[in-house]
Amino acid sequence: MAFQLAYTDQGMGDPLILLHGNGEDGGYFLAQTAILSQTRRVLVVDTRGHGRSPRGDGPFTLERFAEDLRDFLDCRGLREVDILGYSDGGNIALLFALRYPGRIRRLIVNGANLNPFGMKMGTWLATVLGYGCACAAAPFSRRAARRKELLGLMATEPHIRPEALRKLTMPALVIAGTQDLIRAGHTRLIARSLPHARLVWVEGGHAVARENPVPYNEAVWSFLSENG
Repeated sequence: MAFQLAYTDQGMGDPLILLHGNGEDGGYFLAQTAILSQTRRVLVVDTRGHGRSPRGDGPFTLERFAEDLRDFLDCRGLREVDILGYSDGGNIALLFALRYPGRIRRLIVNGANLNPFGMKMGTWLATVLGYGCACAAAPFSRRAARRKELLGLMATEPHIRPEALRKLTMPALVIAGTQDLIRAGHTRLIARSLPHARLVWVEGGHAVARENPVPYNEAVWSFLSENG
């Protein structure tokens, strides 16, 4: 039996999956769901151990989250979908695309990274330090154990080779905030490595979809419409 993920399902049309970032839930996309569900069937998923989705047993990794997504789609008879992934959700989207390229019609990644060093130095150092402290405290604190798992996703994952992205031939949109915590050069590398990608910068930080939703939504809407 497939692992049960919590989700919302709104609108009608081509299915569009929204994947949130580390430590968050589908509520992050409120400003996007209201707009995109006017012409799309928008399914907003809480990934394993986030929001209303249970943690379950076993590994807590981005690769496993990608397999959870496959099961989620299979259970609903969704053979091909569009995916918009933010931050860790973008990383999950890339991993899923590499494993199951035929199942994605259009790919949107926002604030994604191919490896932990894609983060700016200050963010990377803070993440590694926090992860180390959480690892030390985890045996004595349930809260620290939870923090260890979440920070571990950022400190130790993902590991995607840029050249691997070259086999992904679906239309792609790469979005990032102008003040994103992912290095600008790293974001450009992702866009260059995807054969049919467009790169869009939106004024704001890492959470640009929430901070500056109007131009963000316009970029997503335009991409989906032009490639629809």
